[in-house]
Amino acid sequence: MNPIESIREEIKQFINESGDQFENKLLSEAVNVSTKITDILNRGNIDLLKNAKLMVFYIIDNKEEELVSFAKQEGIAWAMHSLTLELKLEWVQAIRRTIWHFIHILDEQKDIITDRKNYYILEKAINEKMDRFLNSFFLNYSNYKDEMIFQQREMVEHLSVPIIPVKQSVSVLPLIGAIDSFRIRVIEEKVLNDIAESRIQTLIIDLSGIAVMEMDVIDYFEKILAGISMMGCKAILTGLRPELVKKMVHAGIRFEKDAETRGTLQDTLKTFL
Repeated sequence: MNPIESIREEIKQFINESGDQFENKLLSEAVNVSTKITDILNRGNIDLLKNAKLMVFYIIDNKEEELVSFAKQEGIAWAMHSLTLELKLEWVQAIRRTIWHFIHILDEQKDIITDRKNYYILEKAINEKMDRFLNSFFLNYSNYKDEMIFQQREMVEHLSVPIIPVKQSVSVLPLIGAIDSFRIRVIEEKVLNDIAESRIQTLIIDLSGIAVMEMDVIDYFEKILAGISMMGCKAILTGLRPELVKKMVHAGIRFEKDAETRGTLQDTLKTFL
């Protein structure tokens, strides 16, 4: 066993034997977190003290793969239960200070670090592992939050694409508000799926609530109309506003091939009701 490995074993054994002293020191280093230990346990079934010991041993044993996997698990758990990054950062920094506190005590008692070079090697290894844990934790926390936001937005956007049946095989899709590149894709998915599932033969798309569309969105909308036609459904556009028509005309976009255009939604519905 080389000197560094021997030092690691001494540190691990000392921390393991310290038990309550290690936990008390850790809690004293993380004042804000220590008052929320029970709350975090109840809220997310996250045992901070047990997890801190596990993390410390992964670091001391130089088990990077296990440490990164543990950081991922922790990041997802903290994001899932909406625990703040501020608390996690305070807790990890408290763990860092506590590790070095116990290394200092052990070295005073047993003089385990006799070579300055070994001290620097140990310091570099431990602090790099701590930083590796934090990087992986923050990355997975952020990814989980981003995915939650994406799913919530997707759900909201699906709800904002109300396809309303007005009679058998005839439905209305009133579009309101801004349509960006994300929302136009949601519209495409919702429209094509509903045509297939509900056997819609005529879909009236009312655009009176849309004043402006960017050119990339207009181009995508044209493709949606082609898709509607390919599925054997007739698209009728109503409520086209002058600003939007002008933009389409100057861009050379024509909907006549795949859709019929009419004046207002009210007048169009009279034809079917």
